Amino acid sequence: CPFPQAIVWDEYLTGPFGLIAQYSLLKEHEVEKMFTLKPGRLPQADVKNIIFFVRPKLELMDVITDNVLREDRGRSPQRDFHILFVPRRSLLCEQWLKEQGVLGSFIHREQYSLDLIPFDGDLLSMESESAFKECYLESDQTSLYHAAKGLMTLQALYGTIPQIFGKGECARHVANMMIRMKREFPGSQNSIFPVFDTLLLLDRNIDLLTPLATQLTYEGLIDEIYGIQNTYVKLPPEKFAPKKQGEGGKDLPTEPKKLQLNSAEELYAEIRDKNFNAVGSVLSKKAKIISAAFEERHHAKTVGEIKQFVSQLPHMQAARSSLANHTSIAELIKDITTSEDFFDNLTVEQEFMSGIDTDKVNNYIEDCIAQKHPLIKILRLVCLQSVCNSGLKQKVLDHYKREILQTYGYEHILTLNNLEKAGLLKPQTSGRNNYPTIRKTLRLWMDDVNEQNPNDISYVYSGYAPLSIRLAQLLARPGWRSIEEVLKMLPGPHFEERQQLPTGLQKKRQHGENRVTLVFFLGGVTYAEIAALRFLSQMEDGGTEYVIATTKLINGTSWIKSLMEKLEPAPF
Repeated sequence: CPFPQAIVWDEYLTGPFGLIAQYSLLKEHEVEKMFTLKPGRLPQADVKNIIFFVRPKLELMDVITDNVLREDRGRSPQRDFHILFVPRRSLLCEQWLKEQGVLGSFIHREQYSLDLIPFDGDLLSMESESAFKECYLESDQTSLYHAAKGLMTLQALYGTIPQIFGKGECARHVANMMIRMKREFPGSQNSIFPVFDTLLLLDRNIDLLTPLATQLTYEGLIDEIYGIQNTYVKLPPEKFAPKKQGEGGKDLPTEPKKLQLNSAEELYAEIRDKNFNAVGSVLSKKAKIISAAFEERHHAKTVGEIKQFVSQLPHMQAARSSLANHTSIAELIKDITTSEDFFDNLTVEQEFMSGIDTDKVNNYIEDCIAQKHPLIKILRLVCLQSVCNSGLKQKVLDHYKREILQTYGYEHILTLNNLEKAGLLKPQTSGRNNYPTIRKTLRLWMDDVNEQNPNDISYVYSGYAPLSIRLAQLLARPGWRSIEEVLKMLPGPHFEERQQLPTGLQKKRQHGENRVTLVFFLGGVTYAEIAALRFLSQMEDGGTEYVIATTKLINGTSWIKSLMEKLEPAPF
């Protein structure tokens, strides 16, 4: 739009958009003001155009209707309204606006196709917060369509991916949609040399276990404890207050400390994927190197030496500040990981994952319910036990359900129903527990794990190797034929498709050149799984580099939260 404009943001979209367009860039394009979408009158702004950036959700249409109806029509000059739906226009939403009598107020009604957002050099996410729930509970395949569209866009930019492998119902749907889109748009055949050799599509529900377990990498623990939102984390400010001599703890900051976490920061790139127990030694080594570098200034004698020292100063100061931040974060995390409660919780998780006592009521879980620990913690543990036992005996399941509903309230009955529908908390139907077979065949539990210098992906959970990543590892070498039996035990079909490349674009691999595999997780991926794939990429004899894409970055807490129903208790 020409003329000055204001953007009214759906709050959920500000994070993802912040990764692709900073405010400074929008300002260059005549964006004068930015507001958060909320009911009531729009704030005063001397602009001609008002653009709403929103997800196609009916509850947001009510807020927009309120904004438009309260607009002062008598004011001069009149303001023009425009609406941009992200990632797609919705007939339902437009019909709703029409019924409220405001559809005609919008001069432009467009869509902005935001499919895959870059989070890091090797990580893309759609940040679709309800994708898992839509796919597995509501049989709504909209997010799968967007995944397929995103993959088609990637192929248009980086060449056709010759091989597609997949496991699970959703993976099959996405592959089918991609093949169909290619057929329907024959012009989409491009002559770009392919960057990716293989696409691996994985359903989240083939591995429900991994997100439920507590991640034990540095980045995973930051996410478990504080929650990373669009690469940013908010931390308690006390640890980050500048220490001044002679001032007792006065004037401590009260605002949370907000930090961006990505591999542009050298130190973070080095420690993010390490097991937390290996982070301390790296930080102390770095501290010695940095203080030695600052000591150099005493040895600088000539003008040339002083000049060289001064030129390195900005980099050294950035490194020192980065080290101070990460030392503070590590201290915050250590306070939690050394607590008795964290240790007890982890012990129970590891017993379940290694197959100990998964078929009876667990004393620790009962105690936690009796002490009314946070409900999400209880649900994670009970679901973990259920998954590690291919479902719980009806008697055990009923006992847990009764205890949860009596302690936390009957309004949670819908949440328990959702967890059952998603396969997370269910009765054992076949009378047979397949998990031990899967665990042994895929080597999901390793007793002697080396956390400091790992030689296997199981270091990310201190013993448990994520099933999803083990499948990716075995696909690269020796191939899935070796594990046909286990694949049949996991839900959904497994398949392979080949996409024809135009002649001359087939890759002739140089000796020692790595294959590049794009792994797409449908339904979410955790930071620990990402760390495990990066570990495989860096292995000397691995031969495969991995790029990761997903519908959403998740952890056990955010994942269970997305499946919870907010049913208000009755007022009487």
